[in-house]
Amino acid sequence: MRSPENNSTAPVNPELARLQPYPFEKLRRLFAQSPAQTCTLKEIKLSIGEPQHATPVFIQRALIDNLNGLAAYPSTQGSDALREGIAAWVSRRYNIPAPDAATQVLPVNGSREALFAFAQTLIDSRTQAQGQPSPLVLCPNPFYQIYEGAAILAGAEPRFLNTLPGNDFVMDFAHLSAADWRRVQLVYVCSPGNPTGKVMGLEAWKTLFELADRHHFVIASDECYSEIYDETQSPPLGGLEAAQRLGRHDYRNLVMFSSLSKRSNVPGLRSGFVAGDADIIRQFLLYRTYHGSAMSPVVQAASLIAWNDEEHVCENRRLYREKFERITPLLARYLDVSRPDAGFYLWASVQRYAGMSDTEFARRLQHEQNVVVLPGSFLAREADGINPGAGFIRIALVAGLDECLEAAERIANFCQSISH
Repeated sequence: MRSPENNSTAPVNPELARLQPYPFEKLRRLFAQSPAQTCTLKEIKLSIGEPQHATPVFIQRALIDNLNGLAAYPSTQGSDALREGIAAWVSRRYNIPAPDAATQVLPVNGSREALFAFAQTLIDSRTQAQGQPSPLVLCPNPFYQIYEGAAILAGAEPRFLNTLPGNDFVMDFAHLSAADWRRVQLVYVCSPGNPTGKVMGLEAWKTLFELADRHHFVIASDECYSEIYDETQSPPLGGLEAAQRLGRHDYRNLVMFSSLSKRSNVPGLRSGFVAGDADIIRQFLLYRTYHGSAMSPVVQAASLIAWNDEEHVCENRRLYREKFERITPLLARYLDVSRPDAGFYLWASVQRYAGMSDTEFARRLQHEQNVVVLPGSFLAREADGINPGAGFIRIALVAGLDECLEAAERIANFCQSISH
């Protein structure tokens, strides 16, 4: 017990105080402002990007069949078989030469953990001690909040580039000054984007690669939604694929992040990988060796089986395609919304309902129709005088078709009620 004479608090990293509550904590506080719930309708939750399609039985069986793996300490680098399986999947998916499984591929415990740890590996914050401005980490805005937290706790300043309808939801790299670019050490890109579903084109990649060469920063390409797309269209372009098309065969300054969570409906498996620049992967492996982030052999075995099968992924895409085809036209009568390039979100504007903010729309929708969506402003930060998520809601079409259709009908009913 601490003595009465010593009532000081334990030291903690002061940067923790800069972290904002997660969007879903903000949502909980928002709903707490409503009167007592009187709606008797069953809750339909379309706020969290958590896949709710069934996990394939063969993946479940693989976990059970490999439980003897619990008796061994796992290697941080993962098994040769898993790295080779991932490299082969990258080659098949993007129609490019397989990356070197020994030096250019590293299994990770889900892309979220890796995206955070990557900044801790890459950022050199010694400039602050030398009286220079802090390093910059660029992020799209709206964005996945891990990017911001990773930058702050690595001693960098997150800098947000607004993605808006007016710029077709792309990051405007020309917005930064030459002085700002000299401070950039890491750029997070998300393609397909969360929440907009926007896919980066080859010209955008070319611009970003040229900037990386000129200013010596690293690109972290978050591609966890890459396998949810309309099969009547071309698959989303990936970072490694773009690099190959542009003659960057060594993937210099580039690491992609992918995951089984959305692709195979196994968010609880916590399984993904990073691939790209061998020099960066080597440093990331060193960091992770100390970080203690080795993937369980049981999970590795199930992951290899999942990466080697595409049939279940095609069925998963079919389920999402049916939901988009049925629900998007229904909601488009009442909200400004269209089908995204890829992913499973609808990024819907509520600005036609003058005077109603995205937070008020979400609060009242939950209170009156018991449908939970996420206010867009919770996914963004104010930059250049605006919050680019304000006036939007994110609708995650993760539930089954019937439940999503019922939710869409309730949203339509709510919109009709507030338009009178």
